[in-house]
Order: sequence, then structure tokens, then C-alpha cells
Amino acid sequence: MRITAKSDYAIRAMIELAADDGTMLTCDYIAQQQAIPNKFLGTILTDLKHAGLITSHRGAVGGYLLARPARTITVADVIRVIDGPLAAVHGERPQDVEYEGNAAILQPLWVAVRASLRGVLEHVTIAHLAEGQLPRKVAKLTEDDEAWKDH
Repeated sequence: MRITAKSDYAIRAMIELAADDGTMLTCDYIAQQQAIPNKFLGTILTDLKHAGLITSHRGAVGGYLLARPARTITVADVIRVIDGPLAAVHGERPQDVEYEGNAAILQPLWVAVRASLRGVLEHVTIAHLAEGQLPRKVAKLTEDDEAWKDH
């Protein structure tokens, strides 16, 4: 799986909003805290707002807030808003891609890959990240030394 800069920045912005627990934060503040290009972050925040994950208020004391509790927003929710489906094959859902002959095994493989991604990304919330804790099931995946190696 390739995590785009846009998704990475969106998740980092959501963590900032969750960590400040109800304090309205400006785009400038979030960009500075996370070393994210301000203009790019503005576009990302607009996408998150249109999706209903954050709200914004204008004015001297304006800024951004989470639209709902951080414990109800998953990393998968954010990635889907920013980059679309977690797993796609040629832009299609894995279950909609058909293969012929010996390649027919690829469809269930891609479905399994998507299920694996969901098993992590749908169980980690923005609250987990803001608290610096992964769910035990997810943290356990990082305990294997092989998880840290590029292959």
C-alpha cells in the first residue's frame, strides 16, 4: 500500500485537532506544528470539511474542529476521503475485477489484501493516535522484526 503525502498530512492534521481536545485550530497553526505546506493543508482541510469529518468557523477566533468525537473517526475514514478506496485494482473494487484462467486466483488475493488493510485502518481511530497508543491487535503486528524490514 502506498500512503500519499495528502493522506499522511490529513491524518496528522486530524491528530492535531484531536490532541487539542476541542480547541479551534487555524490552518496556519496546524501547518506549523506538523511542517505541512500551508496552501496544501488548506485544500486538505476543505476536503475533510466537505466529508463531514471537521467543521470550520471564520473570524478572528475561527479555525477548525473535529465534527465528531475522535474515537469515532478511523484512519480508514480519513484515507477514503482523501484518496478513495483503501484497495483498488485498476480503479475498480477488488470484487469487481475478473480474471481468466490461471490468473483467476488474483481476485480473492486482492479481496484478502483489502480485508487486511481494513483490519488495521478501520480499527485505529484518531483518538488512538492522539493518545499515542495503537490498539493491542495492531501494536502486536509491529512486534515482529520482519514488519520493520523492506523486502
